[in-house]
Amino acid sequence: MPVPQKVFITGASSGIGAALARHYAERGATLGLAARRAAQLQTLADSLPTRVCIYALDVADSAALAAAAQDFIVRHGVPDIVIANAGISAGTRSELAADIAVLSRIMQINMLGLAATLQPFVAPMRERGSGVLAGIASIAGFRGLAGAGAYCASKSAAITWLESLRLELHGSGVDVVTICPGFVATPLTAVNRNPMPFLLEAPDAARRIARAIAAKKRLAIIPWQMRLVFFFLRRMPNWLYDRLFARAPRKPRDLPA
Repeated sequence: MPVPQKVFITGASSGIGAALARHYAERGATLGLAARRAAQLQTLADSLPTRVCIYALDVADSAALAAAAQDFIVRHGVPDIVIANAGISAGTRSELAADIAVLSRIMQINMLGLAATLQPFVAPMRERGSGVLAGIASIAGFRGLAGAGAYCASKSAAITWLESLRLELHGSGVDVVTICPGFVATPLTAVNRNPMPFLLEAPDAARRIARAIAAKKRLAIIPWQMRLVFFFLRRMPNWLYDRLFARAPRKPRDLPA
């Protein structure tokens, strides 16, 4: 039988993060779960049939992330998989000065928080010569969407940063996996006003993400139908893209609590 894994996940209190926690718990993994909402995190941990360490923190706090990483390593050893999943989304309007603060917060969580999640594990994994560092980006990172500039920019930056990390770790035995989901039924997408083709339920998305991580895919677009969407959008002439998407429904502007 395979040896149970050690898995560290951020953004674990709901949505994809909670679904990933349940997926790995069912396979006997020892979990480190981090999220801002302590009560929801504790409720999730209490429901899981495995060893769980919980860390109530904001991924914008790199010192708290580093401390959580060190605590998990001391208790259980270097994890086999780290998944930087924490993310937020809100619509923005470029003409509003107040939305610069929204842009800053989204970039801080979705990009800098992703980097701060993975960074404490890079050296220990490199020293051991194995492990997977996975980041949850989005297909929204491949092209800009009107009214979602902050979110798209943050995910584009995450994709590029993960690619750079992969090159830095090439040949070390440590793999870097970039996950770009399409639409997943979570609190983050519940407020969307636009159509959401190929919508996945969170447990299904978690299974697909875990398979991509196990396969150590460099870039995984989930579900497979979104790969076709990605193919056409990336090759669509700018004039046509502008005409088709300029009037698409905008995201609501409120940041999640």
